[in-house]
Amino acid sequence: MSEMGGVIARVEPGSIADEVGLRAGDEVLAINGHPLRDIVDYRFYGAEEWLEILVRQDGEEVIYEIEREYGQELGIEFTAHVFDGIRTCDNHCPFCYLKGMPPGLRPSLYIPDDDYRLSFLFGNFITLTNLNESDWHRLAEQRLSPLYVSIHATDLTLRCRLMGNLSAPDVLAQIRRLAALGIQIHAQIVLVPGWNDGEHLEHSVADLAALYPAVQSIAIVPVGLTRYHRGRLRLYTPGEAQAILAQVAPWQANFRRRYGVTLVHLSDEWYLLAGQPLPTAETYDGFPQIENGVGLVRQFLDEWQAVRRHVKSTRHNAECTMVCGTLIAPLMQKVTDELSALTGTVVHVQPVVNEFFGETVTVSGLLIGQDVIAALRGHRLGGLVLLPRVMFDAAGERTLDDLSPSDIQTALGLPVAMAGTAAELLQAIGIAF
Repeated sequence: MSEMGGVIARVEPGSIADEVGLRAGDEVLAINGHPLRDIVDYRFYGAEEWLEILVRQDGEEVIYEIEREYGQELGIEFTAHVFDGIRTCDNHCPFCYLKGMPPGLRPSLYIPDDDYRLSFLFGNFITLTNLNESDWHRLAEQRLSPLYVSIHATDLTLRCRLMGNLSAPDVLAQIRRLAALGIQIHAQIVLVPGWNDGEHLEHSVADLAALYPAVQSIAIVPVGLTRYHRGRLRLYTPGEAQAILAQVAPWQANFRRRYGVTLVHLSDEWYLLAGQPLPTAETYDGFPQIENGVGLVRQFLDEWQAVRRHVKSTRHNAECTMVCGTLIAPLMQKVTDELSALTGTVVHVQPVVNEFFGETVTVSGLLIGQDVIAALRGHRLGGLVLLPRVMFDAAGERTLDDLSPSDIQTALGLPVAMAGTAAELLQAIGIAF
């Protein structure tokens, strides 16, 4: 029992937990006799109206009996979502991004998590290669759905090679087992030139599509390599990206006819690299993998078209600078040109070359604070610097190199604001719509 349990970080004032005497620093060990391994257990076993909660408080174990209305929150926040340690990855993928990470970033970025609980909670991608029978029993009991799974290839021999793991199990058999439990899957294929593309990609997509609706979506993402990568892999060229688009388009049309959904989606990078327009919003099936870079640009563009009709055509006469990665810079320039024509606001689009990871890393989400600061110094910036929200953590507090927005503001000597949507962009500049 002592190995389980979560430490309370905060108790909501006036909540049930507050009323019974729970406080920060207490350790919640079990609910109704079930030891707690993580916040999933806490929510699952704590869903009853009558609760017997075992707590370690001031070194002593105390039982609190609580009766509450169904669905009424206890008012507890924990210091971590996983109480018994994060399940780490036992694969050795040659394209693993962690192996291309330089020193000096946030410590949490170096944890090679492969934990199905984090997949359920946050949409983290897992490989299913480290599940044991105890995990399968838990999945059967708690029905943790959906899960986000890195497939890469459905051919077992090829997948073992891609994973650097000769004992990797048959992922199709695993998905069928999950489907029998009522658990849905969002799959991703990280495509590596000459490894799992071409006929291998066709085979993988067909195998996964045959498991619809258990497989709810399939995202195809190009491999990303930093300058610290020591393998013999390479990136896709614009011409190859165009070929991928052409290969996938008939599959998408076929799935829409058969299933009524597009099912297989290409990440935004493919379209930007190929210089091709992005699909319409309707083809993204509700954007199930937007956090994986699938449809994020389309969503931004559509929101811009929606809000621009309501922008007051007054001469705002402000001046600011918008930071972005080099890949999306041409598209952002078109948007800001339209904004300038409508309002008179001068927006300097400043694409930042990623010196830290290497210039082959072109997306805004992997920009670091120091590169942004170095790129902006000496430029005419106006009165405000707009930073992409995706370069910060989920809370919007820290960059990959552990700088805060206020750190960047201090270094530049100008106000900074974060923007992830068209509405946030206009609000930051102070334009009514």
